[in-house]
Amino acid sequence: MQKSSSRLALVAAGVTVVLWASAFVSIRSAGAAYSPGALALGRLLSGALVLGAVLLVRREGLPPRAAWPGIAVSGLLWFGVYMVVLNWGEQEVDAGTAAMVVNVGPILIALLGARFLGESLPPRLLAGMAVSFAGAVTVGLSMSRDSSGGHASVLGVALCLLAAVAYAGGVVAQKPALAHGSALQVTAFGCLVGAAACLPFAGQLVGEVGRAPLSATLNMVYLGVFPTALAFTTWAYALARTTAGRMGATTYAVPALVVLLAWAFLGELPRPLTLAGGVLCLAGVAVSRSRPRRPAATGTAEST
Repeated sequence: MQKSSSRLALVAAGVTVVLWASAFVSIRSAGAAYSPGALALGRLLSGALVLGAVLLVRREGLPPRAAWPGIAVSGLLWFGVYMVVLNWGEQEVDAGTAAMVVNVGPILIALLGARFLGESLPPRLLAGMAVSFAGAVTVGLSMSRDSSGGHASVLGVALCLLAAVAYAGGVVAQKPALAHGSALQVTAFGCLVGAAACLPFAGQLVGEVGRAPLSATLNMVYLGVFPTALAFTTWAYALARTTAGRMGATTYAVPALVVLLAWAFLGELPRPLTLAGGVLCLAGVAVSRSRPRRPAATGTAEST
């Protein structure tokens, strides 16, 4: 039973990583027509509607009172602050710089998890994260060189760093909530908290919906339904069954998948340096999620 649960958690983490990688492709279209706050609010409202409908169908109701502190903090930091400042930051810096700075997040998750959740920092996790971070930096550098007119303002770097801190804080706050509420409850109400925090951007969203091309609006809805509603739920399911540090390290697979998706759907042929960075990201994830082999039994049975 435990092995089956571990496999399901691994599959859930894989679904999350693939959908989060696809989000970068959709954000390129939606972000050209929507301002950062409006895009975050539209995405969160779409996600909240889907998650609310699923909650009603499953009749799960409100999460227990003990889950609310974690839901509120993760909803404000991860669903709210992270999405707005990341959208804003990516308008101020090139994609490569944004990827490098935001990928500080998994390292912060491991450190915060050790400090506030009492999680261990096994050598394999640290080694894997170091390899993956090197891969993320390599991907970022190659993307920066490829981007025409790439720039990295101080404001943009600060916003991406704030996004990484908000992401890490949200994940660490969400972990205790999953001990009391289901993955669906924690995700749905966290998304609702984030949407409420983004309501000041409602006027911008209403004005921009009328001017935005249909493709941008559809991409915004896609971001809400799949990379938010579905991917955040599968993330919570997997997070409830492993440590925050290990889950954070798993997201280092995202840069590698973004390279492949951009190649497949946008026709952006990656440079050898970009591919090498992607391989490093995946290798680091494999190391961080591996477990040391148990020593074989040394005792021998005597034959009679």
